[in-house]
Amino acid sequence: MFTDEALDSVSVQSQWRISQQSAQESRSCQTRAVHRAEAEVQAGSSSTCCTQTETQPQEELLLQDGLELPGLRDFLQRVEDTVVRELVRNARSHAFDEFQVNWEDHRQRVSCLHFLQHTSAQERGLHVTSVSWNCTGSVIACAFGRIDDGDWSTERSCVCTWNLDRRSLNPKQADLVIHVPTAVTALCCHPEQPALIAGGLYSGEVLVWDTSRTQDPVLVQTGMSADSHREPVYTVAWVPLQKKGEFGVLSAGSAGRVLLWTVDLEQARFVLSAAYALVPQQLPHSSFKARGSSTVGVTSLALSPWDPDTFLVGSEGGLLLRCSFSSQTPAAVPPEGQSVTLRAPAVFLFKPRSGPVHSIHCSPFHRNLFVSAGTDGLAHLHSLLQAPPLLSLRVSHSYVFQLQWSPTRPLVFAAATGQGEVQIFDLGRRSLRPAATIEGGADQPATCLAFNHRNPHLLAVGRTDGSVGIWQLSHDLTEQGPRESSQLEQIANQVAE
Repeated sequence: MFTDEALDSVSVQSQWRISQQSAQESRSCQTRAVHRAEAEVQAGSSSTCCTQTETQPQEELLLQDGLELPGLRDFLQRVEDTVVRELVRNARSHAFDEFQVNWEDHRQRVSCLHFLQHTSAQERGLHVTSVSWNCTGSVIACAFGRIDDGDWSTERSCVCTWNLDRRSLNPKQADLVIHVPTAVTALCCHPEQPALIAGGLYSGEVLVWDTSRTQDPVLVQTGMSADSHREPVYTVAWVPLQKKGEFGVLSAGSAGRVLLWTVDLEQARFVLSAAYALVPQQLPHSSFKARGSSTVGVTSLALSPWDPDTFLVGSEGGLLLRCSFSSQTPAAVPPEGQSVTLRAPAVFLFKPRSGPVHSIHCSPFHRNLFVSAGTDGLAHLHSLLQAPPLLSLRVSHSYVFQLQWSPTRPLVFAAATGQGEVQIFDLGRRSLRPAATIEGGADQPATCLAFNHRNPHLLAVGRTDGSVGIWQLSHDLTEQGPRESSQLEQIANQVAE
């Protein structure tokens, strides 16, 4: 019924497995054969040429006995000992030690390189009130305002900068114009950061501008508060702080306050670090009596480059004071809500002047010397160790608005006068007359000046006509002589009469 049967096997291949396997193909390519070729070149021949002059026989010139001048031999024998003795003395002399010959022509001691103008400021009759070079020495910053308006003013002003190293320099168009709501009375560029400029306004505000921020250059400002100035600010200066590389801003105004500000960049604001008040009753050895005011109005200020604790102050009443940052004596003024205690900084009083002291500058070559000038038209050379001046020079029959020591010549300083002239004095000369003069008209008083510390051949001068002249000084006004430092030391050691 059932039987065994043998059948062939049947296999079915999986199409799904085949579809899941990756397909592999081989391809290849080859570039065409690269053809190579070699070539050589060589000079075919060379030649050498030379020339030489013929030897000339040396002719010996003999003085014939017939040409000998009568008495010449006797004269030479007679003066021989005297001449030899003088030559030996000259060889031992030190009169010309370290003498350097300068063969340059000194007939033109100053020459004008640029005449900078801001048209808008000139049209409004604004004066150049301050000039300052940035730390690179290539940019000059100029402040505009008024020096003849004693009334409160809300006239808008500006700060302009020119880069003198720019090829496309336009003397009548500033590279940057910063508009300010009131007159700018003081200006000072940062000693290490070329884009920062500190300024003081007629309204009492203190600002720092960042020229790299063209849209909104105001970095920080004091505003109007119990800590800030309430009268015009006549001086601003950058002061090195205890932490290396950090600087504060020192400001002084006609209300007799000297304020030290630190910059809080995170909060974009000024922080009052220290405050000083000059009170007549607390001045050392002074019979000065304030007229209708409890403080001494500050018109000028200078920092000592030798002593970080010392600063000098000039006042409206002609007082000249040496002050100390470390003073802890409380100022005898009623509290007005300041965040810090006012201190009395004056430690020494120099001989008073007959009018306001417009400018003070400490010597960069001697720790005890400084110069001052004001409305009496005289430049006074002082020692920090003596009350009377060591020397007084007649600079002008008008005001002297600013003076400044040369950064490279220990005996040279320049003064800007109300007669429009800038007088450059060299204390190493026998004459007390100016060594050089930058001319100007009486209707264009020179209000400010600034030496360029990077390029000492340049001197900037601002005037009341709204112009700034960039003058080039000759080498004899900028190169230090071999004995200048010793001459300056001799002047400093003099005892005032």
